[in-house]
Amino acid sequence: MKTILNKLSKRQWLLWCGLLLFGLFFILNRDLIMLLWNGDVEAIRKFLNKNMGYALFFMFLVMLIQNSFTIFPLILVITINMTLFGFINGFIWSWLTGVLASLLVYYGARYVFQEVIAEKFNAKLIEKIDANGFAYVFQARIFPFVPTSLVNILAGLSTIRLFPYVLATSIGNFIYFFILALIPAGILSANWDEYMIWIIVAAAILLYYLYKIVKRKRNSASHEKDKLFP
Repeated sequence: MKTILNKLSKRQWLLWCGLLLFGLFFILNRDLIMLLWNGDVEAIRKFLNKNMGYALFFMFLVMLIQNSFTIFPLILVITINMTLFGFINGFIWSWLTGVLASLLVYYGARYVFQEVIAEKFNAKLIEKIDANGFAYVFQARIFPFVPTSLVNILAGLSTIRLFPYVLATSIGNFIYFFILALIPAGILSANWDEYMIWIIVAAAILLYYLYKIVKRKRNSASHEKDKLFP
């Protein structure tokens, strides 16, 4: 037994500790997890309203699970946060925990689980992230059908640096989370939800590329000026 324990590396220890903590979380909160699985927002609100500190902690762990495995729909997590904390606070808590959770999964994929999961993903897909970096993560964040967990893990396996990853995630999540928050708030009508989401997503992508074009032209003009006036 001692020989086996001695052979375990620090990464393997972290892996097993993480799995153990997730298991304990599910066991200790099985009633809440079942309510979450069934999408019973009102029952969850009544359950967590008694202790708002624990509600913040619980919803952070739910967001971490969502960013790790995408078990629960993101809109459900945001809706529960808004029900518990109000529209503004619920949106902000969803956004902050979303960025933090994605960062933890990014670090986990890069430094802890890389040896275990690297072979399970297409190398060419990871190369695309290496080549595009910020643009790939940003577009993936605002595209409705890309699982959050997949973006986090692929980014962790790629060579994208921390700052571009966090920046793209923060901006992309802010836009997408805000759109999703408008749906349970009743601001987007049932008939226009899907169209409005696609319009805003397309507008965000267009603005991003316009920014890149303007920036490229400015850099080009700056280089030309340096050549003329060395």
